[in-house]
Amino acid sequence: MKLTLIGGGGVRAPLFVGSALRRAERSGLTEICLQDINERKLELFGRISQELARRMQSPVRITMAADAERALDGARYVVTTVRPGNEDGRIKDERIALAHGVLGQETTGPGGFAMALRSIPVILKYAEILKKVSPDAWLFNFTNPAGLVTQALQNEGYRRTVGICDGANGAQEALAHWHKVQQNDVRCEVYGLNHLSFTRRATIDGKEVLQPLLDDDGFLRSTSQRMFDASLIRSQRNWINEYLYYYYYAEKAVEALKADARTRGEEVKDLNAALITRLSAMDLNADAEAALAAYYAYERRRNATYMHYALTDALSMEEADRLVEGLAAAETGEEGEGYAGVALNLVDALETGKPCYTGLNVRNEGAIEGLRDDDVIEVSCVVDGEGIRPLKIGAMPEAQSQIVHNVKRYERLAVRAIRERSRDLAVQALMAHPLVLSYSRAVPLVDEYLAAHAEFAGEWS
Repeated sequence: MKLTLIGGGGVRAPLFVGSALRRAERSGLTEICLQDINERKLELFGRISQELARRMQSPVRITMAADAERALDGARYVVTTVRPGNEDGRIKDERIALAHGVLGQETTGPGGFAMALRSIPVILKYAEILKKVSPDAWLFNFTNPAGLVTQALQNEGYRRTVGICDGANGAQEALAHWHKVQQNDVRCEVYGLNHLSFTRRATIDGKEVLQPLLDDDGFLRSTSQRMFDASLIRSQRNWINEYLYYYYYAEKAVEALKADARTRGEEVKDLNAALITRLSAMDLNADAEAALAAYYAYERRRNATYMHYALTDALSMEEADRLVEGLAAAETGEEGEGYAGVALNLVDALETGKPCYTGLNVRNEGAIEGLRDDDVIEVSCVVDGEGIRPLKIGAMPEAQSQIVHNVKRYERLAVRAIRERSRDLAVQALMAHPLVLSYSRAVPLVDEYLAAHAEFAGEWS
């Protein structure tokens, strides 16, 4: 059974491979094909992935291919994690938005639109090739912004497509850890959109476990919910996706991002360049131990400052640099599987038939009242040998419903704008987004993004 990772030359590819190898016997996995158009990075991180397989004495073949058709031919599962425009594109997205006093984060608001502008056409081309060479394969999209990209795929008729995001299962993971049970033993009611979702209920053996813990300061402080005021969480009576920080603390988020010497894109670009330079200077055959140590040190450094401006106990970029500098001991990378865990849970469930309960980005099909059947939503699903099915959520509470409907209107307009290459629809989309709203901001944002990304956007009317 072949699994293909599109974007296999990315710095996270070895983590994905490591997780897949640990599960290979369970799912029947026999080959992982890494595909990337950047052949230098593909060779580098492909070699590290092959070294992981050697150390684990895994029978799974790790192959590499720059050609998409070759990589996708015969695949049963495909995970897409690409960044068209690389870090430079992300930096442009951030800086253009911040210059207009709005958020430039790559999945939310105008930065998310600019990322979708580049991502959607690229992923649709991969989906077209996949339909030709492996029409029965499942495509799990992690390319940002995951909800918008998945909506575009569904709109074009690619039904065996699901958007994945580890953020959808934040409550499930935290409750499993708190109660010391397996994550799949926690059944959550997740509803909303990608990076704009809520969890209103969770049960273990049929007993409600979330609501009491929303009143427990110790629990909240031990999770990502510590970035929100406890009074906000208790007024909502929901677990709140961490990306809602950008909505509920909008002006604080923009001020904090402006205050940083580097944007997140600039920070990641510097980290990636340093890692690639270091690995390129090594003999990966003779210095495999040192190469893995450098790789895992990089991962610790990158994770150390994730959303540091929203977490009072997080390290600043400078503190993280000092802490991680000089670390040499290789680690297993097993502390958290992230998006890889979500994708591989789906593979396990579809292959073995053992049900998996998880939050995914799928077509609504009546799961959430008030949204269209063809809207892609983030919702609790059950996955087994029969496929992937959203669970019935019903009506959303009014407060959550309002923001979800507003952002979904933006998503519909944004996907149409990118498909039709319509500047006017793009302006309407950003005006609909709660983080922009203003026509006088939307117009220059659209124009500057189209100019900055002309290579990907092409001619717009």
